[in-house]
Amino acid sequence: MRKVLLSAALVALAGPALATGLDIQVEGEANGLVHIDLFEDVAPQHVERITTLAEQGAYDGVWFHRVIDGFMAQTGDVEFAKEGGDMRMAGRGGSDLPNLPAEFSDIPFERGVVGMARANDPNSANSQFFIMFGPTPQLNGQYTVVGEVTEGMDVVDKIKLGSGPNGAVVGAADMMTSVTVTE
Repeated sequence: MRKVLLSAALVALAGPALATGLDIQVEGEANGLVHIDLFEDVAPQHVERITTLAEQGAYDGVWFHRVIDGFMAQTGDVEFAKEGGDMRMAGRGGSDLPNLPAEFSDIPFERGVVGMARANDPNSANSQFFIMFGPTPQLNGQYTVVGEVTEGMDVVDKIKLGSGPNGAVVGAADMMTSVTVTE
């Protein structure tokens, strides 16, 4: 029994699963720090992906490429929506890691909730995520909830809104200049 407990403790100490949050420094029309508490117990694979990409620095310099007033602000396209990237392709990219299987929960999509973006396939989330401006019940049980903003919603509220097709940000977009995993 003691060996099993020790093994479980070592596994728990091994990687990003211990992460409890993200600190995101935002610059642009919005400036400031956003803190997200991550829900490892609700979406362990998605939280591991986000923390892995953050630890690699993949989210640093990534734009908020899709921002719809009253709905959400989307970011995390580490392939196309970065400094030096092609904003016309923003939202179509992901990381070099494989897509993730859905981890749906009964947590509702309300103001401040963070969810993983995906294509039509529920098992296609990769690196992109979004922060809710307000409740959107039609997303409940359809997208994976990964956390919630616990500090800095005033910053999120100031992120430059999109005006292009489907909420695409036109011109200079707000950016996550640094994303740090917190414990």
